[in-house]
Amino acid sequence: MSKLPFAVEVRELSEGPYKLPFPLECRFLVHAAPCMGYRFDLDGKVVAYCPDTGICENAVLLAEDADLLITECSHKPGEHSPEWPHLNPEDAAEIARRAKAKRLALTHFDAGRYTTIQERLDAVKSITNFSDVVVGRDDLMLEL
Repeated sequence: MSKLPFAVEVRELSEGPYKLPFPLECRFLVHAAPCMGYRFDLDGKVVAYCPDTGICENAVLLAEDADLLITECSHKPGEHSPEWPHLNPEDAAEIARRAKAKRLALTHFDAGRYTTIQERLDAVKSITNFSDVVVGRDDLMLEL
């Protein structure tokens, strides 16, 4: 990092609220290995990011009233595995619905399960309890 043309500071964070250049909240999620989710308040817009997780209350808390919830979708519609906690499209939408998030972006699709972009787009059709869903892809930009 010393070769970058700008200063970089790396901080290891634990659970809790932080005041960096912007408010940030960190919470542990349900996963086979330790994994944290984040809630960013950026210029009056709230973005929640829940990477590897199964259904858990901390994901809902991080996404509460968020303008955008970005979360993973490793399982196919209807799939569940307590040994490998991840979300399917319906679970991700349920977290967004419970949290009253405005928008949901699905990412981190398991490449062995979702082998095409079309499969990812088709999976969103299984969501009946949340309407504003975006399928993540390379170079996607969203305006909040």
